[in-house]
Amino acid sequence: MSGDQKHQFHLVEPSPWPAIGSAAGFTLALGGAMYMHDYLYSGYILIAGFLMLLTVMFFWWRDVIREAEFQGHHTPIVQIGMRYGMILFISSEVMFFVAFFWAFFDSSLYPDTGVWPPADIVTFDPFDLPLINTMILLLSGCTVTWSHHALQLDNRKDFLLGLFLTILLGISFTALQAYEYTHAAFSFTDGIYASTFYMATGFHGFHVIVGTLFLIVCYFRGLKGHYTSDHHFGFEAAAWYWHFVDVVWLFLFVCIYWWGA
Repeated sequence: MSGDQKHQFHLVEPSPWPAIGSAAGFTLALGGAMYMHDYLYSGYILIAGFLMLLTVMFFWWRDVIREAEFQGHHTPIVQIGMRYGMILFISSEVMFFVAFFWAFFDSSLYPDTGVWPPADIVTFDPFDLPLINTMILLLSGCTVTWSHHALQLDNRKDFLLGLFLTILLGISFTALQAYEYTHAAFSFTDGIYASTFYMATGFHGFHVIVGTLFLIVCYFRGLKGHYTSDHHFGFEAAAWYWHFVDVVWLFLFVCIYWWGA
């Protein structure tokens, strides 16, 4: 037929989600700004924007999964474009953390008081909980790699087992970091050391939570029979993101917990 597609590119069908997502982002930003200035009902606007954003994410990703698994739109050349997109996204995340490391080293190499860490700060022992969390993330990098290789060999049992263990390790890391925060001897407002510490490690913890949710979605998709040995970019992207989280933590452990203390 003359209307048949003669190429491997995916021409995306009209979708409401970009427009609704923009409205959700605007509502979230507006609610956040109003909340910080104590406007009446600002909390409701903030919650509404957050719920709108979650709704858009759910339905938009549902459509992408349908395009990949059931409609056959994610051809090899489309997957190449997605890989470039994921690489650029992770690169932007790298620069996000570079800003926090820059702030930390600027303050630590040239401290205003001539002493680093500040005299009134009791730092964490890097070879206590931080070292345990380092071992947890390094092990999780091994299990997610094992899971990926098992999928490439069409070994779905080990694929799911390795993915499940990675999720457990991610949850364990988050739990230990929450425990560490509740036992810290300083708070966010206790000077530049505390601010840079919580910003860097806190945003990393947020990325761990996002990565864990990413892997949980992949796990349930795997249970439903999604992914094949040569068509599994959704899981591959999650694995890339998880390795990025691992590497950032190694820099945090060495620079902030160990050297900075």
